[in-house]
Amino acid sequence: MAKTAQDLVAGTAGGIAQVLVGQPFDIVKVRMQTAPKGTYRGMVHCAGGILKNEGPLAFYKGTLTPLLGIGVCVSIQFGAMEYSKRFFAARNVHSGIGGPQGIQLTGGQLLASGLLAGLANGVVSGPVEHIRIRLQTQSATAPVYRGPWDAINKIYSARGIAGIYKGQVATLWREASGYAVYFWAYEKLMQREMAQKNITRDQVNPGYAVLFGAAAGYVLWAVIYPIDMIKSRLQTDGFSSADGQKYKSTLDCIRTVWRTEGIGAFTRGLGPTLIRSPFANGATFLGFEMANRAIHKLLHQSSEV
Repeated sequence: MAKTAQDLVAGTAGGIAQVLVGQPFDIVKVRMQTAPKGTYRGMVHCAGGILKNEGPLAFYKGTLTPLLGIGVCVSIQFGAMEYSKRFFAARNVHSGIGGPQGIQLTGGQLLASGLLAGLANGVVSGPVEHIRIRLQTQSATAPVYRGPWDAINKIYSARGIAGIYKGQVATLWREASGYAVYFWAYEKLMQREMAQKNITRDQVNPGYAVLFGAAAGYVLWAVIYPIDMIKSRLQTDGFSSADGQKYKSTLDCIRTVWRTEGIGAFTRGLGPTLIRSPFANGATFLGFEMANRAIHKLLHQSSEV
């Protein structure tokens, strides 16, 4: 199996783990981000309202889209990240830096690799999250969309590809900046662990993948949360003045929210995000690392037969 294909498969495993662990927290975050000011007194009030009015399955509303889409997104993230790492490692070998195989990448190389991974991911994550957010925030009693495919068909029929990619500018800003620091943090922690114990990556205790992933997740959200809130607002906004459009552009959304709701609006919903982050991101990196090891072991055993 080609290395890139292995990275994509392992990334898919990480993405599925992320969705299953993080989805209930995500729906609470999105509801709080997009609701009018004063709708919820806090995270517990929001979650309690969802449970009381819509039932426990509501916490997994719109899960099919991210389960398929985020699996693909995380696959692309890790595929692009690992490809970039190999590219820089080859350059390091040529330049005589980064250790015997050039794999000791610099901070700048890791940031660049993460940025590329984020941009590649954004092409898919934009529409996936748009559809998910539409499903998460629609009325439980009078839903506009019957499911993800119905949402895609209706939005595309009425608004074309631009409708599907609504909020894409904010998405790309979020992905590029966020995944640059996300992978930088994780890889630096991994480098430190391997250097201190003089071990290879596949010898690192899986528990550290969870801890390092959790830490990387906090770094990610520290950078992107205000951008994520703007993205959520844009992706739940109307498509035109006829259906209640509030924001003309990303910049107009930022200005309007700042003027009408103040700085607090940019951190609304942060609570469930901070609770979700260590579990979802820890699961993501654990899924990736363990799937990579399993694939490597399987290929090694096959080559010996």
